[in-house]
Amino acid sequence: MKRYSLMIVAMALLFSFSHISPVFAAKKPKTILEYHHDVTGDGIPEKITVYGNPLKDNKDYYQEVCAEIEGKGIRKIQILYEGGFEPKLEFVDLNHDGADDILYSSATGGSGGLYNFALHTIKEGTLRELPLPEPLPVESSFQNNFKAFMTVPGIPNPIQLNLSNRSEDYIRLGLYQKKGMLNEPAELMIDPIAFFQIVKIKGKAGYGLKSYRQVSGAYHADGIGTIEVLSYFENGEWSTMKVEWKLSIK
Repeated sequence: MKRYSLMIVAMALLFSFSHISPVFAAKKPKTILEYHHDVTGDGIPEKITVYGNPLKDNKDYYQEVCAEIEGKGIRKIQILYEGGFEPKLEFVDLNHDGADDILYSSATGGSGGLYNFALHTIKEGTLRELPLPEPLPVESSFQNNFKAFMTVPGIPNPIQLNLSNRSEDYIRLGLYQKKGMLNEPAELMIDPIAFFQIVKIKGKAGYGLKSYRQVSGAYHADGIGTIEVLSYFENGEWSTMKVEWKLSIK
């Protein structure tokens, strides 16, 4: 009977580790950060430890990241995140329920300056993932004479772009002919949301998120501008409060 009980305990421990992640089960993760912050809404700070397993060939990159939350009156909670560079947590009540949420971010390290993000709430000790604002459905096209059009929901009129200062480069790449005629229909490069910033929303209680999306021309380094969107969580979903287009070319 005693041996049977020990077997049950061993199996329970194995399950508790194996359900976390094969990466974390393989070796002891590194402690990256430690926070003390109330995320349950009871007024008592919880201890939040962020762990990660560094990549063997690049110690600054974490293959996978885990946050462990411990506190009075709650069971230990673990949240798995995508890996990346410089992982961090920010605490703010984005769903406006009286308890600060946990916003995770880590840099992917790619040329596009993209970040991984995740948003969770642990109000009253119950873990729940919250959605993040979705990217707006942007449409774009190159036009003859080294021009481009782009339509962005929230901006009343189509955005007209004069790209004639890049004509030599676009001709060399085969996008345009020498007289400015397009060789074939083509669209601008619209990135996914690269980054979220916590911001105070004018006229609203509390905070929202500002997102940034890069728009490029013929290739990613051919930056044209950025779509910036202010979003506010209300009635169980994100509402777009403001959309701006920031031109980065002259």
